[in-house]
Amino acid sequence: MIEKLQVVLKNPSNRRWVIAATILFFTLLMITSMRIWAFALLRYKTNQQAIPVVKIIQATKGQLTHEIILPGTISAWHEASIYARTSGYIKNWYVDIGDTVTTGQILAEIEAPELDAQLHQAKAKLNVAMAQNTLAQLTAKRWLNLVKSNWVSKQATDEKIDSAKALAATVIAEEAAYKELETLVSFENITAPFSGIITARDTDIGALINAGHNPESKPLFRLVQNDPLRLYVHIPQNYSSQITPEMQVKFSVEEHTGQLFKATRLETAKAIDPKTGTLLAQFIVQNKKGHLLPGSYTQVYFSLQTPSNSIRLPVNSLLFREEGLQVATLDKNNHVLLKKVTMHRDFGHDVEISSGVTPGDRIILNPSDSIMNGEYVRVSTK
Repeated sequence: MIEKLQVVLKNPSNRRWVIAATILFFTLLMITSMRIWAFALLRYKTNQQAIPVVKIIQATKGQLTHEIILPGTISAWHEASIYARTSGYIKNWYVDIGDTVTTGQILAEIEAPELDAQLHQAKAKLNVAMAQNTLAQLTAKRWLNLVKSNWVSKQATDEKIDSAKALAATVIAEEAAYKELETLVSFENITAPFSGIITARDTDIGALINAGHNPESKPLFRLVQNDPLRLYVHIPQNYSSQITPEMQVKFSVEEHTGQLFKATRLETAKAIDPKTGTLLAQFIVQNKKGHLLPGSYTQVYFSLQTPSNSIRLPVNSLLFREEGLQVATLDKNNHVLLKKVTMHRDFGHDVEISSGVTPGDRIILNPSDSIMNGEYVRVSTK
């Protein structure tokens, strides 16, 4: 066979055809190989592009403490509307709004001549009753001595003794009536029940005043004690257990921009308001310089402990499905593992997860709604 091939190749014409056929064969082989390689490459690229590309973050523990801001209201330590206890006319007033007063200081005087006359009359009746009682007691004692010697009858003696007892009771009654009127007369001087600042005056000289708190009467003054002050804050139920005794907080008011004040927990309501779902907490605020005003709105800053097992994740890592709240994680082979999580708090852009994920988990950002357990994905390196 080889000898025949050698004979054929000795012919120049035949040799040219063999060379041309060989070149054509290898050319076709090269073209076919390149097409097969191109097809394989295209298939590989197509398969690679079909694999979802995801961005991931690594789950880490949240901060040990976090801050929340809640609205609060400042109230006076004591606050009272002061009414008249005696009817009459205002004779004079001695304090006005903004004045500082002390306990027992006279704020105004009421003129009540009818009441003064009743007091004088009650005093006179008491004096008469006392004089009659003195005589009756002496008479009773004398008749007791006389009855022992049978100079007077026992019946007459008993009458004198009973008369003395009745007059003694009359003295007690007249004395009580006198003291009552004396007390009413003392109410002609309107005094401060505690030290503080006058925030309202609603009376003037000559004004007719009705005693007591009734539809026809109105408060003469408004008195507040502004040192210390009370700070009231409604605490959401999920934070209520962290409001500890003697807890200190900071707060700000609009009229003192950039300045923070301190307050210490005094007490709580020890019950959740069913209407608001909050716990009312009361804090004490020292206000010796008087910078803070009762009735002010405040923003209160609480520094609270974060649960030790909490993980903070961006909100775009969450999946909202029928099974509940989930996140998509990756195993070591880049296969998807869906985990059900429990959200503790929502911060808007971030959420705090209390269970379901652990530090070090690789969390997929912006997972698609169709993502499934076991699905293979590629991690973006950008």
